[in-house]
Amino acid sequence: MSRPPLRNLRLGLVQSAPLADPSENVKRAEESIRQAAAQGAQLICLPELFRTPYFPQEETAEHFEFAEPIPGPTTERLSPLARELEVVLIASLFERRAAGIYHNTTVVLDTDGSTAGIYRKMHIPDDPLFFEKFYFTPGDLGFDAIETAVGRIGVLICWDQWFPEAARLVALDGAEIIFYPTAIGWLDGETESENAAQREAWITAQRAHAISNGVFVAAVNRTGREGKLSFFGSSFVADPQGRMIAQAAMDREELLLVDCNPARIEQERRAWPFLRDRRIDAYGDLTRRYRRG
Repeated sequence: MSRPPLRNLRLGLVQSAPLADPSENVKRAEESIRQAAAQGAQLICLPELFRTPYFPQEETAEHFEFAEPIPGPTTERLSPLARELEVVLIASLFERRAAGIYHNTTVVLDTDGSTAGIYRKMHIPDDPLFFEKFYFTPGDLGFDAIETAVGRIGVLICWDQWFPEAARLVALDGAEIIFYPTAIGWLDGETESENAAQREAWITAQRAHAISNGVFVAAVNRTGREGKLSFFGSSFVADPQGRMIAQAAMDREELLLVDCNPARIEQERRAWPFLRDRRIDAYGDLTRRYRRG
């Protein structure tokens, strides 16, 4: 028997500016989680790689020392916290899976402190100051939704947010909310108009995922200056029509608390039945790299 959607679910998005010290970042995250829970948040998400500075700006073997196993030190701190506060936590970590195999991984801790599931980042960028291919092995767990005590959610990570296939697959697996822990920002030397266009494209792409899949989307970004990058914050939640329910500032740390009603999913999918009208018999070529040549 299917579980009816929960009503009036409160999300807590922790937009932070991580420091150089991982232990201090975990401590500050714990404080934000407690603050969010005290204000009624049931599902709390931290930004991508919240425990560390954004180290992929350079290719340096020393940065592999930031990695840790899952379960490991950070989950051992957050798991009792989730159980104490009876909240679901979404925490993005640099996972050491084995010698020479590292992932950009998000762990979802349920309200009893257990691990509801993990997701390993599938799309790995290699761009100026985002040299993630040096550090991260592409994920191998696919695009599965994760069942939690407060609902079924999808978790994707940063670069994944540009790919409609990823959002569609977790939605087809029953996700009611898609979370995107993120570390995206501006490089030095770009014009203000170019920076504005990049930020708007980032927002638009994720709002489109909300619309085309009839789900809520929650994007949780870093903020502040790190090295040669300026992370532009702007964490937000969009509803199944793509409307912005709430959005954080660009230039400061912020705890964004957002109420959403998953019952809206049923309403919007009846009005805009995109999943009904998909031509699943005609999409085979999507598994090809390129159709011409």
